[in-house]
Amino acid sequence: MDRKQLGVGAIIAIPVLVLAGMFGFILLASSAAASCNPTGSSSAAVSIDPASVPDTSISGYGHEQLVNAAYIIEAGKAQNLSARDQTIGVMTAMGESGLRVIDYGDAVGPDSRGLFQQRDNGAWGSYADRMDPFTSAKNFFKKLATIPDRDSLAPTIVAHRVQINADPYYYEKYWDAAVAVVDGLTGVKTGLNAGTGNQVCSSTVLGNGEVSAQGWALPAQGPISSPFGMRVSPVSGVLKLHAGVDIAGSCDSPIYAAQAGTVIATGFNVGYGGNGTIIIDHGGGVQTVYLHMYSSGILVQDGQKVTAGQQIGLIGSSGDSTGCHLHFQVMINDSPTDPVPFMKAVGVTIGG
Repeated sequence: MDRKQLGVGAIIAIPVLVLAGMFGFILLASSAAASCNPTGSSSAAVSIDPASVPDTSISGYGHEQLVNAAYIIEAGKAQNLSARDQTIGVMTAMGESGLRVIDYGDAVGPDSRGLFQQRDNGAWGSYADRMDPFTSAKNFFKKLATIPDRDSLAPTIVAHRVQINADPYYYEKYWDAAVAVVDGLTGVKTGLNAGTGNQVCSSTVLGNGEVSAQGWALPAQGPISSPFGMRVSPVSGVLKLHAGVDIAGSCDSPIYAAQAGTVIATGFNVGYGGNGTIIIDHGGGVQTVYLHMYSSGILVQDGQKVTAGQQIGLIGSSGDSTGCHLHFQVMINDSPTDPVPFMKAVGVTIGG
C-alpha cells in the first residue's frame, strides 16, 4: 500500500519502529505469554478448503472475503507454518485490503495490488501472482518464514517485518477478527486468544545493564511515577504533554544507555531547559533522552560512543523536578513517542 513507506512518519503516542530488524516485542509473565502463543493447536497448521466455505459472515467479513481468508490459511498450511502464522497472514490481509483482491492501491503512488497490496518491485512476483489470493499469500508467507524469532514478536510486528508498513502497530486492531475468522472457518480452537495481538511469549525480565535479544536495555530500575501523555505539570501547574516516562529510582542509582549509539548532548540548557540532560543518537532517526541528573551524575561526554546497558549517569533531581527520578524519553524523527510500548517492542519492560 502507499501507507507502506521505508521512511518513518512518527507521531506522538504511537511508537513507530524505524528499522524493522531491530525489534522484538513485549515481555510478559508466563501466564500471559501462554495465552499469546500456546504450544497446543496453535503450533500446528489448520486447514479449510476454500470451496467449502459457507455463505455466511464472521466478524463482519462476508463469503467472498472468507474464501480469500481460506486461501491464505491454505497457503500457510502448504508451507508447514503454524496456526499463529496463518492467523497473522489473515490479520495482515484484513489490514491491507479488507480480505478483498483489489486491483488498486490506496492512494496515488506505487503499484500496490491484491490481498496484501504487494508492489510491482520484483519481490512479489508478477501482476497475476499479486492478484491471485493463494499465490500472493504464498509469497507473503515465504518472507514471513524467514523471520526466525517471529514467535517472540507480536503479530503486528511480524506483519510489519514482512510489509514494512509506516506504522508497525497498524495491524494490531485486526488480530481479534483474524482469530475469529481462522477459528470459525477451520472449526479448530487454536488457543490464540482475542486481545493478544500485542503479546508474545517471552517471560524474561532484564536486570541492571542486561541487554535484550533485540539489543536494548532498561534505562533505570524503579516503578513508573508518571506516564507519557498530557498532564498538569507538578512544577509549573500548566497542562502540557509529558513527553517521556518518569522512572522513580532512588537518588544516585545508575542510569543505563537504552541502546548503542553516540552521545550528542550533555549538560544543562541543551534543549531541555535547566534539566541535567544526556541525549543519545541511535541512528535511523531514533534518539533517547535522559533528564534530571546533577552535574556529578552525568558520566559521559559529547561525542562518546556508548553500548546498550552501559552506565551513563546517576539518577538526580535537577531542573523541573520534585524528587529523584529519571525522565526517559524516546524521540523518533524529532517527535516524542510513548517509551513504554516502544521499549516493550524491543524486549524491555519499564517499571516491571
